[in-house]
Amino acid sequence: MALISCRDASFGYGGSMAVKGLNFEVGSGNYLCVVGENGSGKSTLIKGLLGLKKTMEGCVLTDENLKAAETGYLPQQTAIQKDFPASVFEVVLSGRLSIRGLSPFFSRKDKAAARENMERLGIEALRNHCYRELSGGQQRRVLLARALCAAQRVLLLDEPVAGLDPMVMQEFYRLIENLNRNSGITVIMASHDIPGAVRYASHILHLKTKQLFFGTTADYLNSAVGKAYTGGMSRD
Repeated sequence: MALISCRDASFGYGGSMAVKGLNFEVGSGNYLCVVGENGSGKSTLIKGLLGLKKTMEGCVLTDENLKAAETGYLPQQTAIQKDFPASVFEVVLSGRLSIRGLSPFFSRKDKAAARENMERLGIEALRNHCYRELSGGQQRRVLLARALCAAQRVLLLDEPVAGLDPMVMQEFYRLIENLNRNSGITVIMASHDIPGAVRYASHILHLKTKQLFFGTTADYLNSAVGKAYTGGMSRD
């Protein structure tokens, strides 16, 4: 059974639809990249899959064994977030808020998870550094480590490489690929970077306020939509 499925789902704001008629599913271990131009409905869909936005039509179905606390979320970064005056460890540790229950304090397990994910992403040495003093790439790693403190099964990312220089962008893509392949985490990423998507993702969902394509990356590259947007590029 799929972890997450959309059935004729539509989402929007203030009674106006932003994206409609979505039919797709995400299986365990998949790496789905949601692509499309700005305003195509990618971010709206991510919020819908998280339950932050209700469907206007249709529905979103989730595996009954998938708990909300097993899903991590890396949203688009705002200017205010970039200037957040906290240590790296404090930011990463805050990712445990959604799964610590009613306890007012972080447990040893929470702190161990924060340390483990900092080591996982190579930022343990930055533990006591102020978050707002980090580079853009370092900040993105910190936020990913924060998301991983909750992401035991599913990780949703909204334009995670936006604003990064090409080298840092490729480094970040490799981090996500490693988490998907070696840790078995299901990844759903929204991105306008189609070349990056087809290089790393197992499946593609292409939006333009509606669903233009859903399927494997190989099928996308051979489709009329894929060829129109990639210029006939290959996965290699």
